[in-house]
Formats: sequence, structure tokens, C-alpha cells
Amino acid sequence: MDWSALLRMPMTVLLVLAAVFALVTLAQLVMLRRHLQARRRAAASWRALLCVAAFALTLLLAGTGAALRGYHLLGEEASVVEIDARILSPQRWALNLTWPDGSTREVELAGDAWRVEAVVLKWKLPALLAGVPPLYRLDRLSGRYDDPAQEMTAPRTVISFEPAGAFDLVKLGKTHPAWLPELDTVYGSGAFLPLVDGGHYTVNLMRTGALVARADDATEQRIRHPLGG
Repeated sequence: MDWSALLRMPMTVLLVLAAVFALVTLAQLVMLRRHLQARRRAAASWRALLCVAAFALTLLLAGTGAALRGYHLLGEEASVVEIDARILSPQRWALNLTWPDGSTREVELAGDAWRVEAVVLKWKLPALLAGVPPLYRLDRLSGRYDDPAQEMTAPRTVISFEPAGAFDLVKLGKTHPAWLPELDTVYGSGAFLPLVDGGHYTVNLMRTGALVARADDATEQRIRHPLGG
């Protein structure tokens, strides 16, 4: 089985395919009943086999589609998100987030810097040999103050990117580890950079699972010389 091709499918496609195989399962059940009533045991056995196979595919596709919400394949270096910052007031910012698929979201953040975190999933050797690639999911974006004392008392901003609903690979692995025996490692990775007005940043995830945050040249100059010196 080409796991990379399966995991690249959008959740909607997987769920649609699951619905198709569910209909195939129902059709095979109807045919199975007719063969049993006609006492055609050989034909009934064949329909029963097809029914089990279609039902198994239904469960596989539906389960994969539901569990992989928000997850992406981790290649050599994956583009995670681009961030554009605009100041609203001292230590208050509007951030425009752009994902690799072109979708965007605007959020407000408090602090002197932004911090983004991701969840990375790696697999045990049998799954790796079968071609199952590592996965990642953007987890949260938060504000960060330069002064640790202010960090403890000032308003905190945390934006979650966890998909809606309780069914998720991380939660499933923690609650029912026997269901995902090939899941080897679940860990987080984070990166942060100072906020400047008009700043543009990119966040990538390395094959090692480390997040890398970069500012473009103009933003880097503003970070190094905040007063324009």
C-alpha cells in the first residue's frame, strides 16, 4: 500500500471514499442475503468475503480521514506558515497567517515576540519500512514577553490550531495506546522571533522535527535596529 499517497489525500476525499465503500458494503450484504435465501453457499461465501473487505476499507478510510485532520506529511523541509505583523498599540499586534494551501487567518497577539509550536509524529520501524512517513500538525501560536516578570503578570495570548472535535491521533495514542502500536514518538517543537511593525516571517519544519523561524531581510534589519539606527 502506498501510504504516502493515502496520507496526502484531503480529509474530505477520504471520507467520500469511505462513504462509497460503505454503500458497496450494503450492496454486498443485500446480495449475500439473497444467496443465503437461495441456498447458494459458494456464491454466498464470495459475497461475504467482499462484504468484509469493503467494510474494512470503509473503516480504514473513515478512520484515517478523521484522525488526520490538520496533519501534513513531513518532508526534508516543510513550509508551515507565513506570518505578517502589524502593530496596533504597544505590545499589541495584528498577525496575518498564510498557510501553504493559500488559506489565511488574522489574529491579535499580545507581547514582544510570537512563538509557534507544532506536534510531530514518528513511527516505529515496521511502519517506517512500510513507507509510512512522519506527520506534523501546527498546534498553537502564542505571544511572548521579553521580560520574564512581565510574562508572569501581563495578559497572555494563545491561539490554538487543534482541529475541532475530540478524535485526533495524539489524543487517540494517549487514551488507547494499543490502537496505535506503531506510533513511536509524539513530541513538540517551537520557535519564536521578535515582533516588528511590517515584519514578514516564515516558519519551516525540518525533517528532524525542529521548527525553524526566519525573518526576511527588511524584517531582520528592523529587529537589529529597532530605532532605525
